[in-house]
Amino acid sequence: MGVGADRRPTRTASGLAIALLSAFSFGLAGPFAASLLAVGWSPLAVALGRLAGTAVLLGVPLALVLARGWRPRAGHLRAVVVYGIVPLAGAQVCYFNAVDHLSVGVALLIEYTAPVLLLGWMWAQGGARPTPATLVGAALAVAGLVLVLDVGRGAEFDVVGVLWGLAAAVCLAAYFRLSADAADENGPPALVLTAGGAIVGSAVVVLVGAVGLLPLTATTTPIALAGWTAPWWVGVVLVAALSTTLAYLTGIAAVGRLGSRLASFVGLSEVLFAVLGAWWLVSQRPTLTQVAGGVLVVAAIALIRWAEPPAVRE
Repeated sequence: MGVGADRRPTRTASGLAIALLSAFSFGLAGPFAASLLAVGWSPLAVALGRLAGTAVLLGVPLALVLARGWRPRAGHLRAVVVYGIVPLAGAQVCYFNAVDHLSVGVALLIEYTAPVLLLGWMWAQGGARPTPATLVGAALAVAGLVLVLDVGRGAEFDVVGVLWGLAAAVCLAAYFRLSADAADENGPPALVLTAGGAIVGSAVVVLVGAVGLLPLTATTTPIALAGWTAPWWVGVVLVAALSTTLAYLTGIAAVGRLGSRLASFVGLSEVLFAVLGAWWLVSQRPTLTQVAGGVLVVAAIALIRWAEPPAVRE
């Protein structure tokens, strides 16, 4: 008993540190993408760089898992394909298109309305009626989003960008549902789901570009990060290695130490890291109104998650 009690605070502390590292890594995806978009990369090309880079980086660990005798079960292939199409390819393409029209912080906060969308969808499907605290949280999230858009004060606002951001929120809501469905012992391992999904997502992005649904263009023009000029491939490596591969692996480790509830709350710090990263790396400074709206959105999402029944939060 004494040994277990001694280990628990240490495990929690390390889990918090890993969760913050994961949120920091995820949060920088927008600024890295913005540096590539600024020199002529299309959002689809940035998404392909992120997904293909992740597939390459996770290829070796995936090969080791397969070499050690792991074999897929019934339903694993479907889970990987759906995960690759919606949460990976869909979310990346929509989010980067939103960043192409809006500032990084605004695009991410619109995407983070996903818990509100998921709440409404589950209620419409005949789920439990939201608690009063949950409804208050949803209303606060909408009010905070209005402040974030800051239309009347010269903020960088674009209807197309908002629509892309909402589409990213839908994909993120699907990610929550798919992750919950895959969390049981019958689901594929997290490494297989992420690596396989990245491969599927890369193929989907290439197909979208090949048929001309969205432009797939890239340049070799140097990018600017924090006042430093860097080769184009630096942006691709950073968004794939730091903001995807490291972010997902540390996120999985954090959930293992903290549990999904606490880890999800710590994950809200991604918004803060994204805004600060955009300010530092690509000079996107938010207004005070947008900062207030962002705080309100994050607080509203925290309230919604706190108000959910334990089974739903898990």
